[in-house]
Amino acid sequence: MDLKTLTEINAPSGHEQAIRRFLLDELKKLGFAPVLDRMGNVVVVKEGTGDAPRKRVMVSAHMDEVGLIVTSATEDGYLRIAAAGGIDPRVLVSKRVTVGDDKLPGVIGAVPIHLQSAAERKHVLSMDELLVDIGAKDKDEAERKAPMGTYISFDTPYVEYGDGFACGKAFDDRVGCLSLLRLLQEELPVDLVACFVSEEEVGCRGAKGAAFQQEPDIGIVLEGTTCNDLGDVPETAHVCEAGQGVAVSFMDGASIANRALFRKALDVAKQENIPHQVKHSVSGGNDGGAIQRAREGVPVVVLSVPCRYIHSPSSVVKLSDVESQFALVKALVKAL
Repeated sequence: MDLKTLTEINAPSGHEQAIRRFLLDELKKLGFAPVLDRMGNVVVVKEGTGDAPRKRVMVSAHMDEVGLIVTSATEDGYLRIAAAGGIDPRVLVSKRVTVGDDKLPGVIGAVPIHLQSAAERKHVLSMDELLVDIGAKDKDEAERKAPMGTYISFDTPYVEYGDGFACGKAFDDRVGCLSLLRLLQEELPVDLVACFVSEEEVGCRGAKGAAFQQEPDIGIVLEGTTCNDLGDVPETAHVCEAGQGVAVSFMDGASIANRALFRKALDVAKQENIPHQVKHSVSGGNDGGAIQRAREGVPVVVLSVPCRYIHSPSSVVKLSDVESQFALVKALVKAL
């Protein structure tokens, strides 16, 4: 199992079929009996080796990625689009995409800069001003090839470069999926509830159902998170830094980490010499908030891989941070 394979699978929010099929097949090859719930989450429960009663620990990673969806077609054959997840329209112009299950090639277009007025050049494009060119000659052909509701994915190959960096799409959250797959192959003292969840990018919807159904004692979320360690950006605004290890969150816009779990994660990281950092920003959100609110409440902590240019066609991670995420979740679960 490798990050390249996981990231090159197309699975925008609400259209996770491809990654779901892949994970189901891989889990069965590993000898597990994965369950598919009503929200499309893939769940594996692995009994622990410790004495009963054992803690029931839910570790989640979301399968979906940000993407686009077709809303209509123009008379001259272009596709109008909306975002499925939080995407900055400024990063989309001239990017290659694939449309639908047939992976129809397309390019996101807008008025070329040399045809824009001075005022237009200062204007920030919105999503409804962008069009996808699929080479259709008219509206009928466009609607036939890509009807309303067809999903669109970024066409970005995975590439490793420089000093241990990787560039690709969907690191948020295929890095977490990779760590969770690896965790399932470890002997653990607790009962592990491994949840590969759906629709995180559009409101953490899959995790809500999974946490309600599974009733965990503890929740650990494996994520990709914002990394802003660029150029002249003040250090206080970095959020976290690539190459400095897994990022442990004390709070974000959706949840406050359980204080004991947060301290436990940091203590275990120090004891095991696992590179780690505390995430600076308290903005954003993830499945931690959904799990925390399940039933009477669940203590949670979030362990993230720093990701530059997150939610864009080309994101960047440091591979050593991916290793640190796996190392910490493994050590933390064993220490619970």
